Amino acid sequence: MKFNKWTLGLAAVGAVSMASAVRADEAKLSPLNTALSNTTISGYVDVAAQYNVGNPGNPATGINTPDFPNSNPYNKVDSFNLNAVVVSIDKPQDETPWAAGYHIDLNAGSDAINSLNLGGAPTTGEFGVRQAYLVIRTPVGNGIDWKFGAFDGITGYEGNTSWSNPNYTRSYGYAINPDTEVGMLGTYKIIDAISVQAGIANVASNGGADVGLSSKSYIGAIALTAPDSWGWFKGSSLNLQTIQGFDAGSVNHYSVNGTFSTPLAGLKVGLAYDKLQGLDVLNSATDGNIYGVYVTYQATDKLSFAARGEYVDGQNLNLFGTTPANGGNNSGKGEEVTLTVEYDLWANVLSRLEVRWDHTESGTQYGLNPGNFASDENAYMVALNLVYKF
Repeated sequence: MKFNKWTLGLAAVGAVSMASAVRADEAKLSPLNTALSNTTISGYVDVAAQYNVGNPGNPATGINTPDFPNSNPYNKVDSFNLNAVVVSIDKPQDETPWAAGYHIDLNAGSDAINSLNLGGAPTTGEFGVRQAYLVIRTPVGNGIDWKFGAFDGITGYEGNTSWSNPNYTRSYGYAINPDTEVGMLGTYKIIDAISVQAGIANVASNGGADVGLSSKSYIGAIALTAPDSWGWFKGSSLNLQTIQGFDAGSVNHYSVNGTFSTPLAGLKVGLAYDKLQGLDVLNSATDGNIYGVYVTYQATDKLSFAARGEYVDGQNLNLFGTTPANGGNNSGKGEEVTLTVEYDLWANVLSRLEVRWDHTESGTQYGLNPGNFASDENAYMVALNLVYKF
């Protein structure tokens, strides 16, 4: 094929035009590239195998296992379980005075939380959005960081991220605290040792007395952290938290909890007190007090031990399974003790073996077979938990 100067000229013009078009497309994409430049993706896969000692009976009858929060316990009796698959997308803030970012947690599995259930409290056991919020900073004093959207609840010793808790199963204190809130929350660090939080969120109606559409819950918290100058006690923390609603159908939460270092390296002690006041779904008064003690010991980089004990004292909390046919009260007093050993054999994998004992002092909740509700006041469980973090 022959080329003349006109052909070469047209080719050159075409090349320039294509290059210009590519640069134009790149220019169009640059805002997206900029927005994604610091975005990270992480998450975890949480699975377990659970064995309930004895014959737990027929789950269809709705009996006999304690409500290990935050899922339906009958889905886990004597079975392998996909607890949660969580994918987190983050664009963290930078250090500028008007910094902005976002955080998203998508989750699925029997423990998954869906904060988008607009008809009431967040639901569990389905695919959903656990968290999705913008985080923006206003340069007031040391800077106030604001969350707008759906975010994890702030009250209680334990959180929604399963592997960050000392034990595999959740506490009764966790059960009475909100999973998530939808609203706005501001965090301000007064000094390194003291930070405060304040916010407002939608009221998740418990189905009891009417709650107006304009009703809101009010959030407040203060966190104290021991400075490095405090020697072996450094890093210890104390949290005072509350969520208050001022309408007839709202529920009030109070939580005092902390984790404290000890002179023995690797040994920490945690204390938790959680209180709930409000109405249940039948408009009956709900009033619960839960006291918890945690002990954790990091023996080596791979090996750790954790123990938890709780005492429950309340009414209409519905924590000890379901109401027995013989009319026993499932609302009153009870205890649980959980022992956990963690040994991480594989990279990025948390592996835990756990045993748990639950006891109710109000009725005999844990029947050994359908229709025989008066057979046991105790429940026992053994579980193997594996979590891959990525």
